[in-house]
Amino acid sequence: MAYLLLILLQNQDGEKAINDNLTITQEGKTVSTISRNAHTFPVFPLLDMDKYNKWVNELDRKTFREPANARFDDNGLIVSGQNGSRLKRREFLKRYYEYLYSSGPASVEVPTYPVYPKVDAELLASLRSKQLGYYVTYFNSNNRDRSHNIALAAKAIDSAVIFPGETFSFNQVVGIRTTGKGYRRAGVIVRGELSEGVGGGICQVSSTLFNAVDRAGLNIVKRYSHSRHVPYVPPGRDATVSWGGPDFVFRNAYNQPVMIRAFAGGGSMAVSVFSSDVIEFSPRRVPSTSNRLPEEINDPSPKPANGKK
Repeated sequence: MAYLLLILLQNQDGEKAINDNLTITQEGKTVSTISRNAHTFPVFPLLDMDKYNKWVNELDRKTFREPANARFDDNGLIVSGQNGSRLKRREFLKRYYEYLYSSGPASVEVPTYPVYPKVDAELLASLRSKQLGYYVTYFNSNNRDRSHNIALAAKAIDSAVIFPGETFSFNQVVGIRTTGKGYRRAGVIVRGELSEGVGGGICQVSSTLFNAVDRAGLNIVKRYSHSRHVPYVPPGRDATVSWGGPDFVFRNAYNQPVMIRAFAGGGSMAVSVFSSDVIEFSPRRVPSTSNRLPEEINDPSPKPANGKK
């Protein structure tokens, strides 16, 4: 108590060190700097937990490192996942108190605990035992921008694992289609498709995925068709998607995880659904598509490269 009163008197007298700040670092880089009285009450030097928690929440967001799931590389080999990390709040509060009730500047390296990936290499290896569904569609490989977009979206959904009871959202997994993420504006589109500006061709990926997971007997939660028939799938077998608009969502109702494998190249888009060898599944009959290349037209409504419709 006497020490706290001494600090209070020093504050009242205006006696303060020239550099009194706390510097927060992560891997040696500064992520935040605050003064000693930033989160204390104005009259008495006790911690204002509302102010402190608001700051720590932001610090937690800035220092969070998301784990990376295991996945297959371009050669079909499994690449191990990577651990992430998250702020260890109790340990950080202890170090913050040590700074608060001392004098002079201080530096604290963010204490963290590991965040493990949801899908590790062992799980991924166990899910390639049994194929539940497969579907392939075709496109014009000479349309380079559209082919590029198809390959990029296929890579985004490849190696995805959906656990029992979980849902898969195409828009959530693939994310917004922008030039910053490598997508291109396809100046030539397939007749019947929506003009998406950036990301033309994405609907062929979602439509191929829909037919593959439907064959595998997974539950279709949300699917929308184009207003006109698209020729790369049979009538009524498409799944249109658009960022901020229609989405394709399905659910894994089986008691085992399922895995998506997707590949696009050489004019074909293929999706397979796999699981472990102990799964009991109920496949559905789905009509195959024609291997004829879909008819293409010039984009009638070019749009800016911002990823929006």
